[in-house]
Amino acid sequence: MKLSELAERIGGEVSGDPEIEITGVGGLEDASPGEITLLRDNKMLEAAVSSDASAFIIPGDLKGRVHKPCIVSENPMLSFVKALEVFNPPTPDVRGVMEGAVIEEDVTLGEGVTIYPSAYISKGAKIGNRVTIFPGVFVGEDVEIGDDSVIYAGVVIRERVIIGNRVIIHPNAVIGADGFGYIPEGGHHHKIPQIGRVRIGDDVEIGANTTIDRATTGETVVGAGTKIDNLVQIAHNVKIGKNCIIVAQVGIAGSTKIGDNVTLAGQVGVSDHAEIESGTVVGAMSGVMGKLSRGVYLGAPARPHREFLRLQGLFGKLPELFKEIKNLRDELNRLKAKTEKGGKDV
Repeated sequence: MKLSELAERIGGEVSGDPEIEITGVGGLEDASPGEITLLRDNKMLEAAVSSDASAFIIPGDLKGRVHKPCIVSENPMLSFVKALEVFNPPTPDVRGVMEGAVIEEDVTLGEGVTIYPSAYISKGAKIGNRVTIFPGVFVGEDVEIGDDSVIYAGVVIRERVIIGNRVIIHPNAVIGADGFGYIPEGGHHHKIPQIGRVRIGDDVEIGANTTIDRATTGETVVGAGTKIDNLVQIAHNVKIGKNCIIVAQVGIAGSTKIGDNVTLAGQVGVSDHAEIESGTVVGAMSGVMGKLSRGVYLGAPARPHREFLRLQGLFGKLPELFKEIKNLRDELNRLKAKTEKGGKDV
């Protein structure tokens, strides 16, 4: 398509020849002639000179500084993503219920579904329109899966789980396993029945090998628009708000409440019954206990960003401070010994 047409579809204005043909999207270093690529900032200008791309998506402050036609965008990264979508649209491949899939009784199937071999759909399940379920998926009794959702190979969705519309669940995730709850009794651990369920909102994405446990009673909830990376553990009765980002290897203990638009970076640990206010950012490998008001936090236990940096600075000075304290202690002992000897030097 012409550069001018692409600009209309992805949001931006053309600088340079609007009639050049764009055939695809590539990276700055590997783009081929005919493709468009992204220049985020002036640090990439030098690489742009040697790029084979035919056009660039740029921010406004780079207009006039690039030697090839451009689409000038207020949000270049978003425009780049839209360009990827334009040239790589999802291709519906409706195959229906394929041979080798198991569908129990009283299952409701929407229009345009695809269920691959070795998928198992238990009785009472409701599968929405245009849902795709890949091989090896287990869907438990009375599960509901909303329209346009994609469930990749090996996913387990236990009984009574509710999945919203346009949800993507990546391979080997487990939704609705029992929460980790036991009562000590006579030197043993007595299992607490986990009779609740999990509710996943619309437009949620769940990474590979992530586990989201069912509630003891009530619901474990993931709010609409939240994106969860691979290898995340979300325990029973956790409530996660809308549009959160949960990065790989985060662990969230039971009954924690997380507001909207919260970011938990990699390997953050959240203790049980914690509360994190909306808009909060917690840095990688931090430990969260109690309640966090809106802000940016780092460390274990998690501390406000500025306080954490100040403490890290002091930590680096500890060897020097220890040496000074030791010298002061030695001097104090010397003075004390001198006093005890009647003022004579010792």
